[in-house]
Amino acid sequence: MSNNLKKKVIIVYASAGAGHFKAAEAIYNYIQVNCKDTDIALVDVLKKTNRFFTISYIWGYSFLVNHVVFLWRFSFWLTSFRMLRPLARLLNSLNSRDFITFLNTEQPDFFISTHFLPSEIACGLKNKGKINAKIITVITDFGVHPFWTSEGTDQYIVASGFTKEQLLLKGVDSERVKVLGIPVHPKFYMARDKNILSGKLGINKDKFTVLIITGSFGIGPIEQIVDLLHDDLQLLVVCARNKILYGRLKKKNYAGVFVYGFVDNVEELMAVSDIIVTKPGGLSSAEILVSELVPIFIHPIPGQETENIRALASYGIGVYAKNLKEIKEVVLDYKKHPEKINSVKNNIKELKKSFLPQELAHVVC
Repeated sequence: MSNNLKKKVIIVYASAGAGHFKAAEAIYNYIQVNCKDTDIALVDVLKKTNRFFTISYIWGYSFLVNHVVFLWRFSFWLTSFRMLRPLARLLNSLNSRDFITFLNTEQPDFFISTHFLPSEIACGLKNKGKINAKIITVITDFGVHPFWTSEGTDQYIVASGFTKEQLLLKGVDSERVKVLGIPVHPKFYMARDKNILSGKLGINKDKFTVLIITGSFGIGPIEQIVDLLHDDLQLLVVCARNKILYGRLKKKNYAGVFVYGFVDNVEELMAVSDIIVTKPGGLSSAEILVSELVPIFIHPIPGQETENIRALASYGIGVYAKNLKEIKEVVLDYKKHPEKINSVKNNIKELKKSFLPQELAHVVC
């Protein structure tokens, strides 16, 4: 333990997609407030790698999932083979020397990671006797790519029993896996009055409301979905970083369609909505479950997001609509049959019993 008798805690994420950061931030904020005997730091691993590696990681991922998704599908499949793991480990270490030096210098008591890259590096150092931290990996998807597993990990925090089973199949001991959920910001747990909130947002509280979110990259057939649904429903559309989409939808000026860019009150938009049409990202799916919002999933990234759909479907949660026709049919069916919404919400409540991210802090406090 560090010399000042405080436990040194380093929480690490990778800024490739928003979910890893949001989960790490939620952990950081909780421990900072509730664990007074800790010296805590929040670190982006990609700020401690060489520039080429950083750019490749962030922009390479964005480019693949936006423009050449078949290559991403192939790379996700290819990297699942165990024989390629030593090569990937070597490349990660060679490109992360600053991060390695950082860990050797800081010597944390607890190392908590929401991305597989820093976990793998920390485990490598621990296995060589360079650090002696308790290593906790928080898996931010419902499925498990083999890269998430590293020898030397003391604890895996996972989203669901489905996720735990995936780890057990990969040879991880059951006692090293805790089903605590994907950590989300505490604001998603707050109770809200829908009528008051609808007035604040300027929307009609009595209309069936569909929240449409494109994900952080702003991808998917969002404009076409709005064109199909705007006559029948009230729509809240979050365009995120897609400024072109935002401009096109604002110009159409459909009645009952509320268009947003990048927002910091998505929890309020979820609270006033009946269902959500969105991509099945790990963190966004966790936020949806905490908000008890019924999801329709669209345009999944092959690999991690298709696994999220499969995992949630095993609990009777979420519909994957493969095309525009299916999206409209499912949305209007939910509007016509509120009992179906209630059934999915009951399934969500059952799964939510496992969503206790604050218990992660108890390991540290």
